[in-house]
Amino acid sequence: MFRVDEIIVYPDMPDMNQQAETKLIHTVLTYMETPQYLRRRLFRIVPELQYAGTLPPLRTPHHPTASKTTDLKLGEFREGVVISISKEDSLVDIGVGQPALLQRTRLKPDSRVTLKITELGKQPRAVLADPKEVKTYWGYRVSVSDIQLGQLLKTKQFDLVIATSRKGKPITEVLDNLAPRWRSSNKALVAFGAPTQGLYEIAEREHLRLDDAADFVVNTISNQATETVRTEEAVYATLSILNALWQ
Repeated sequence: MFRVDEIIVYPDMPDMNQQAETKLIHTVLTYMETPQYLRRRLFRIVPELQYAGTLPPLRTPHHPTASKTTDLKLGEFREGVVISISKEDSLVDIGVGQPALLQRTRLKPDSRVTLKITELGKQPRAVLADPKEVKTYWGYRVSVSDIQLGQLLKTKQFDLVIATSRKGKPITEVLDNLAPRWRSSNKALVAFGAPTQGLYEIAEREHLRLDDAADFVVNTISNQATETVRTEEAVYATLSILNALWQ
């Protein structure tokens, strides 16, 4: 809904091995981002996905519901998986009756690619899509950070860092400063706490001052009626407000 480019899963308990938890989150989020027609090819049967079928579909532009060759449109973009290659060409499953043919293009088998349909018919033909051509939202990446939150914030790869906390300033008090920074940022990071502890607690464990590491520490649910706000609830509340600031 909010056109997120990347979800970063970071360890919040540095003295514990959290590989199982981060793997679970990474697997489920990646599975959800993958179009339904490609999931059987890209994912094995694993315990982490036992209940994934209950998750709602994303219904983003790269998750089309059309499943017939006759439904394809010239110039349409589709996600696909390479199913076979010849000396010069590749066949790619794009979720319709027939795979798409990429002439004079040999790709790695089982790799996921974005294609542009160039010819219709019983054997659709396509070319690799230029990302700059795709003008609609085309999904998110999921990465697992092997460094703690403080180190992640100090990498300087973000030109704006917004931390969320019930101990932060009410967002209405910082809107005048936050809004122009948010609109002009090229790569912003919005950080959320964990189910068992907030960002201030996580930062304290790392001997880090959150107010120094983040450009803004904001409370997006002022006067909350519950003792705690779940991470997924904070994501919706915060990104809804930030999305409105683009207008």
